[in-house]
Amino acid sequence: MRRRSVSIGALDELVEDADPQPEPSRPAPRRQAGDGLRTEFEFELPRGYLDSGGVLHRRGRMRLATAGDELKPQMDLRVKENPAYLSVVLLSLVITELGTITDIHAGVVEQMYATDVAFLQDFYRRINSEGHTRAGVTCPSCSTDFEVDLAGGRLGES
Repeated sequence: MRRRSVSIGALDELVEDADPQPEPSRPAPRRQAGDGLRTEFEFELPRGYLDSGGVLHRRGRMRLATAGDELKPQMDLRVKENPAYLSVVLLSLVITELGTITDIHAGVVEQMYATDVAFLQDFYRRINSEGHTRAGVTCPSCSTDFEVDLAGGRLGES
């Protein structure tokens, strides 16, 4: 590796020519449906969330997770005390609505049935890791392979 010596005068000229402060990075514009990037996905819970008023909520929306969403639970004291709580906190961050409920927090996810939480964990993994909500399945009767969309709808519907 060769070293080059630079005089103080030349260094001063380089500093004067440089931008004093780089411009702060601006957030990227929100993607519209026409841009081809889908950021929210609809789902339908197998059982549904029963709120305190007795209303059953089954349909909801989940957005794609950000790096911050995956880091935030690591700082949560509940997760530090019980690592299994991580999925509860993470799901509460990315579920944007559930029926008429728009304020989704860890307490809502805690009250969900285990089958619904397992469904949401799998749904989260599919949209964030694989980029889609389709799953390959095999008919137990005739052994035919086909795909189903986990984002909602009932089996057998197209």
